[in-house]
Amino acid sequence: MLKKQRYEAFIQHFSENMPVAETELEYENPFQLLVAVVLSAQCTDKRVNIVTRELFKHFPTAAHLAATHFDELFPYIRSISYPNNKTKHLIGLGKMLMEDFGGEVPSTVEELVKLPGVGRKTANVITSVVWQQPNMAVDTHVFRVSRRLGLVPLTAKTPLEVEKQLIKHIPKKYIHKAHHWLILHGRYTCLARNPKCGECSITHLCKHFEKTQGKVKKEESES
Repeated sequence: MLKKQRYEAFIQHFSENMPVAETELEYENPFQLLVAVVLSAQCTDKRVNIVTRELFKHFPTAAHLAATHFDELFPYIRSISYPNNKTKHLIGLGKMLMEDFGGEVPSTVEELVKLPGVGRKTANVITSVVWQQPNMAVDTHVFRVSRRLGLVPLTAKTPLEVEKQLIKHIPKKYIHKAHHWLILHGRYTCLARNPKCGECSITHLCKHFEKTQGKVKKEESES
């Protein structure tokens, strides 16, 4: 299968079978999504949602984060991974939003990455989810699944290299959805250690499946 055909098959499948693809983080506005994504680094969305339900009752805006201090904020996110750093990041984030952006979440990657705790991946998530900009956030799921499927070559060793490949080949109107397609497929089907190939509906376009099945068939024929 040619790369163009693989991308076309990928987009066709998910457009038909997962037309609505959204983040599993709970939020009501760009500020809440930004906080949730910062907290989600190396932490499950399920845990983040549990924490933010209470957190946003007490810190509903950037102004509230800017006005708080470490000992007041920390108890709300202590069950999140790396709570010390994330507590500091959120306070700094709140202050910068108030001082530099009028309390509003900026809408460009270039501005977002200036905020404490916000890297390129987080900035891409915010801009693609909130404003549906054609930006591709590459987390561990996107990185793994896109390489396994053969959407990007195995020589793509970094998230940025994977991001560039996906942006290059996915039509702009699908990029913000494709991010979620890859994440959700990786989270529930194409697992890191034991991918559920028997339950997968896109093995027909998967290079990893083609390779592993070919190996199994070869071993069976030799036995």
